[in-house]
Amino acid sequence: MESHLKAMPLQTSTDERELAAARADALRRDTLREALCGTALLAVLAIAATIAAGLGAWFVVRALAVFGLAIALMLRALPSHAPHARFGSANRVTLVRLAMVALLAAGVGESFPDPETAAWAVIGLATTAALMDALDGPLARAQGMASDFGARFDMETDALLVLVLSLLVMHFDKAGGWIMAAGLMRYAFVLAAWALPWIARPLPPSQRRKAVCVGQITSLIVCLGPIIPAPWSNAIAALSLVALTASFAVDMAWLARQRLRQGRRSSGPEPAP
Repeated sequence: MESHLKAMPLQTSTDERELAAARADALRRDTLREALCGTALLAVLAIAATIAAGLGAWFVVRALAVFGLAIALMLRALPSHAPHARFGSANRVTLVRLAMVALLAAGVGESFPDPETAAWAVIGLATTAALMDALDGPLARAQGMASDFGARFDMETDALLVLVLSLLVMHFDKAGGWIMAAGLMRYAFVLAAWALPWIARPLPPSQRRKAVCVGQITSLIVCLGPIIPAPWSNAIAALSLVALTASFAVDMAWLARQRLRQGRRSSGPEPAP
């Protein structure tokens, strides 16, 4: 009887590991199915855009390449969606947004037969992708599917959208190459975190950070408008870049203070930025 009781915790632990492994396998299969559906949708949209606008054959290839690379990176982070066994509706919304961003990215460097019409099409697609960002968070919480993976997937999709919009603003001659600072700032932050681990410390939630992100995306979309003259688009882009830089500076300062406090072994967390 005693030996049987001692074996019970071991059996329970084994069962939990097997259940976790089964959930992980189910999640990966479900995610791959969603990714394949997203790829098919993107291919159809890219081919339709190519035919309708008279674009080059490489437009479709570029769109699929950007989407494929993003999916590969997404799959690496998938374990942080545990213990959920399904990809979920919220992440599906983000996946559709990612496909839209990939479609926008394919337009970078494209020689459009009608640049003004192309600019309005870009604005419509980018605005739709931006507005859909309001759906995934509430949907995940309502369905009990919130996870670190979902939050990161959403954030990185936003970062990619800012990068692509920055490239498009430069492509349509609405601002100079300096606007790429906005698109690359997030990735510079990630690279810095690899070299300086204290930068990788999780940041507390911030309405300021969210507002600046929304403002940055909105400003870049406005800059693309054919009715916005170049001097105005340059001014709008510059102001949004200043706001983004200031927001990153606030976060860096908070992280630096946290590092100093930890080094001094003082008690109590630093107030959130």
